[in-house]
Amino acid sequence: MKEIRPIAFFRSPLTSKFGIPRQSGLADNLIGRIVFEPQYQREEALRGLEDFDYLWLIWGFSANKTTDEGKLTVRPPRLGGNERLGVFATRSPFRPNGLGLSSVRIKRIVDGVIEVVGADLMDGTPIYDVKPYISYVDSHPEARGGFTDKKEWKLLSVVIAEEYSKLFDAEALAALKEVLSQDPRPQYQHDAARVYGMPFGGKDVKFRVEGDVLEVVGID
Repeated sequence: MKEIRPIAFFRSPLTSKFGIPRQSGLADNLIGRIVFEPQYQREEALRGLEDFDYLWLIWGFSANKTTDEGKLTVRPPRLGGNERLGVFATRSPFRPNGLGLSSVRIKRIVDGVIEVVGADLMDGTPIYDVKPYISYVDSHPEARGGFTDKKEWKLLSVVIAEEYSKLFDAEALAALKEVLSQDPRPQYQHDAARVYGMPFGGKDVKFRVEGDVLEVVGID
């Protein structure tokens, strides 16, 4: 089989795995860019894409340090990180081939770069293919969602003091709040005294969580 190579790389304010939205479409203010390799950053390659609202991205879990070729079960965060399900019944990043599939909304296309919102990709992620999302074949609103139908993901209330809020423009601040509201912590960690750090937009955001409230306590 022909070796697949990246056609593009993703650019995002999220520069580590910590804080990445657990699914695409959960952070509608989070903006990222699909930057194509030179041979694909051409007008003819994207011609007609402006008439679509969403894309499918096929990409690689490049930040995973180990492979999981023989691992058949995983612990989904939505189930609290304690219950195991079959890897193919989840969207775990730890997969035999380490490939991801995400649907993202197109914001605009400028000079061969696609700006999108709501992606669950970190900065530097390799993208192997881009395909238009077509609602009449890709959307199944009545489909069952397995364990996701039974276990609701509860959002946190996010508190950011003015002294920290002013370090971001309005667009970045809205994206940061969305990302934090998803609760970036590992689901087995619930220490209210622990301070976590998450890189975002070139800054290190420090926060802690007590109950259903996440408070930003510092920014470096």
